[in-house]
Amino acid sequence: VFKIKAVQLAGKLLPAFNTPTGIPWAMVNLKSGVGRNWGWASAGSSILAEFGTLHMEFVHLSYLTGDPVYYNKVMHIRKLLQKMDRPNGLYPNYLNPRTGRWGQHHTSVGGLGDSFYEYLLKAWLMSDKTDTEARKMYDDAIEAIEKHLIRKSNGGLTFIGEWKNGHLERKMGHLTCFAGGMFALGADGSRDDKAGHYLQLGAEIAHTCHESYDRTTLKLGPEAFKFDGGVEAVAVRQNEKYYILRPEVIETYWYMWRFTHDPKYRQWGWEATQAIDKYCRVSGGFSGVKDVYSSSPTYDDVQQSFFLAETLKYLYLLFSNDDLLPLDNWVFNTEAHPLPVLHLANTTLSGNPAYR
Repeated sequence: VFKIKAVQLAGKLLPAFNTPTGIPWAMVNLKSGVGRNWGWASAGSSILAEFGTLHMEFVHLSYLTGDPVYYNKVMHIRKLLQKMDRPNGLYPNYLNPRTGRWGQHHTSVGGLGDSFYEYLLKAWLMSDKTDTEARKMYDDAIEAIEKHLIRKSNGGLTFIGEWKNGHLERKMGHLTCFAGGMFALGADGSRDDKAGHYLQLGAEIAHTCHESYDRTTLKLGPEAFKFDGGVEAVAVRQNEKYYILRPEVIETYWYMWRFTHDPKYRQWGWEATQAIDKYCRVSGGFSGVKDVYSSSPTYDDVQQSFFLAETLKYLYLLFSNDDLLPLDNWVFNTEAHPLPVLHLANTTLSGNPAYR
């Protein structure tokens, strides 16, 4: 029943790919098949983290159905991106689906960019490490990220900034905190024997993100935090002080726990658990809070879907044994839904059901 539903839904999404470049629209009318992009996105552009976060699901659906159409759609996106020139080796967040040209040269490992990088690594992992093209794209991308976006603050905190209009903005979003876990997950198999380096980088990002939680009143992290002058890992603008039950910091704690078993990651996860229980629990479930620096916070009255899919799942996994969803056999999509690593004899098309 779920396979049938997945095929029905995918069929409704396919018209979004009917663009001059094959880069899909952000949105598609399920009745008419007409696609369009967000009005605010750089001159009608599609967004890197949207068209770059289809690979795992579409490849798996081709495997389940034996129909290569889904696989072909996402591989076409990859091939097009591979051919393009990238400013400083970085992928901008915006790409025009009509012209095939980049929009504004904004690059982020947080919102608008984040899961594109995650899916390059995870495409390689879910292919049982046979999709070496994906691994190379990941390695090239994080090399550029490390060169241009990752810095150390005066207080010694490693952070990932955002590239905007030719300069680095020294601000990190809560969404970007997922990258600590990504660096750890990608450490094994990295170039030039740099596994230790990337595990260490993951640990440094985890530490910075924990500081963003620890430096608040509620011990819950803000939406974004700066590294300017004397201000470090603290939100400055009122509209960046909210916590909406986001999972990225806890996701990184879980990956760091799996790879190091350093007890501090469980300690940090327990701090977050207690804070969520104390400040976000309401009669009808859990709610986001508007200001993590206020001792009497107000609720936003929303329980986000990712709270159940990701935040609570990663916390549960953090306090479970490694044999629950072992990383050798499972790869989590960007919403923490586990997909199996496919040990295929024939990897030319994931739709071949021949097992090794």
